[in-house]
Amino acid sequence: MIIAVDGPAASGKGTLAAGLARHYGLPHLDTGLLYRAVGLAVADHLGKSDFEVYAVAAARALDAAHLIDVDKLTSAEAGVLASHVAVINDVRLAMRQYQRDYAHQPGGAVIDGRDIGTVVCPDADVKLFIVADSKARMERRARQLEAKGQVVDRYALYHQIEQRDARDRANPHGGFYQAPDAHLLDTTLLDIEAALRAAVAIVDGVMARKA
Repeated sequence: MIIAVDGPAASGKGTLAAGLARHYGLPHLDTGLLYRAVGLAVADHLGKSDFEVYAVAAARALDAAHLIDVDKLTSAEAGVLASHVAVINDVRLAMRQYQRDYAHQPGGAVIDGRDIGTVVCPDADVKLFIVADSKARMERRARQLEAKGQVVDRYALYHQIEQRDARDRANPHGGFYQAPDAHLLDTTLLDIEAALRAAVAIVDGVMARKA
């Protein structure tokens, strides 16, 4: 079974995807970590003429061993580097193939990120598109950062989330839209337990109808 989970930043898609993976006993891939891993691998070449060449090579050589150090991958530095490699088309093509191979392993997987249901896994058994309003997403991200000991400017964070949404929708290398057959789940007023119950209900319902 392949479950595709899409949605904007801080909508809860990563947490829900991980919960679904545990519930169904499936492997889980957070595709955002892939671009961060590539960015970190070529950090020394940022700003140089050979940056794109090294980024493409790193993307094609990526494997699971590069995704182990989650703390480093989720750092602010990794996020900035990811934004530089994500605009390189050949990097995106390599990442897309990695994601497709992961999704189609024996037994399937849960994949979350951008363009999963529309581009990466259009054949997914179940597609979820997770949303929440910008204020709720800002608060969730703020709490995550504060839990790591960081001081958060909520006003600035709110506008960063709004700006990222705009960039995602305008990205020429991939759309950021709900697939026609994806199930919309608004988590604005749901805690993680309630959201996971709702997601499981959707998946069970889809699979029952298919059976």
